[in-house]
Amino acid sequence: MTSYQEFWTQKSIPQPLAHRIQSDQEALEIAQTLSQQFKQQAQQRDQNRQLPFHEIEQFSQSGLWGITVPKQFGGAEVSSYTVAQIIALFSGADGSIGQIPQNHFYALEVLRNTGTFEQQQHLYGEVLSGARFGNALAEFKTRNSTQKHAQLQKIENGYLIQGEKFYCTGSLFAHRIPTLVKDEFDREFLAFVPRHRQGIEIIDDWTGFGQRTTGSGSVKFNQVFVDTMDVIPFDEAFLGPTLVGPFAQLMHAAIETGIARAAFEETKQRIRQARPWIDSGAELATQDPLTLYELGQIAVDVKASELLLKQSAKTVDDAKVQNNAEQIGKASIEVAKVRAHSTETALKAASKLIELAGSRGSQLKDGLDVYWRNARVHTLHDPARWKYYFIGNYALNRVLPPRRGTL
Repeated sequence: MTSYQEFWTQKSIPQPLAHRIQSDQEALEIAQTLSQQFKQQAQQRDQNRQLPFHEIEQFSQSGLWGITVPKQFGGAEVSSYTVAQIIALFSGADGSIGQIPQNHFYALEVLRNTGTFEQQQHLYGEVLSGARFGNALAEFKTRNSTQKHAQLQKIENGYLIQGEKFYCTGSLFAHRIPTLVKDEFDREFLAFVPRHRQGIEIIDDWTGFGQRTTGSGSVKFNQVFVDTMDVIPFDEAFLGPTLVGPFAQLMHAAIETGIARAAFEETKQRIRQARPWIDSGAELATQDPLTLYELGQIAVDVKASELLLKQSAKTVDDAKVQNNAEQIGKASIEVAKVRAHSTETALKAASKLIELAGSRGSQLKDGLDVYWRNARVHTLHDPARWKYYFIGNYALNRVLPPRRGTL
């Protein structure tokens, strides 16, 4: 098993440039092939908490981590639906690996909205060469998620960062760690901190019972220097109408939709193994009708989540063209619909897999619990009940939702 230290020692050897993806179709074809490769050892990685260092290296070198880079900077700039499909594919194969690039794409979206041309050219160029961005956004010593203590101090040649973060998904695999900080005027910035900077301590202390191999450890910053070029405004991403929030939530919905689809496909396979008569098509209505009823409900729910995912992705891309408060607010509502629905679908599909597999569903060696554990942990990210509230408020009162990362 490769350790965190061993991996980054190996990474001191120069790496080849990442593949440069040219189109949505190419991205989807690579994702289909690679996700199936990752699926083969997913259960073993989960049960042994074996961090996917080499898989993530393959993932980024495939070019898939650069697919949202705008075309003017050399990227494919694929559609939001293509991104969602790719996230869903990997999440179905391995619910941890599907989660890891989410914050990377989120940081790139913030960069697209608030970075200067020079900052975009520099950081997008790194990504197209295979660089991975993690995250250090959340803090556990504040009263609520909106408060931040991590500080950004201006010095002569750049800035110093002091603070502590947790739930830093992907940080163990990252070349840069985008870090949310505040300056002395209480303004928020996102600092793209190189992971090897003196004063950074990355701790592998994630102990979640699901999504066990996301590298979601803690990161401590002790007077860490960061260049001015690597610091962009964060609060400006929400002062006006932007797609930062809807795009982030679209990816979260894709994670859950991918888990739900994979759990449903696994359920069908397990039922066929236990009841060969299902394949024969003979008198299905009279043979275990309750199983078929339950399976039918999950089939409808999974398909509904997939269709909502597609529709919401289209509204996100439409809002890029008609970039105004009304269109972006509608995109937030459409994404909230799939996010709320996928939360329930992923949990239901994963739970029904265990139920319909019968006594086999409880066997640790079969690993059927991984779908539910991954879904349960991911759905705790932000509560679906608030999404229903904003959906209802818009449907009844035409009130646009607030601008934030959870919408």
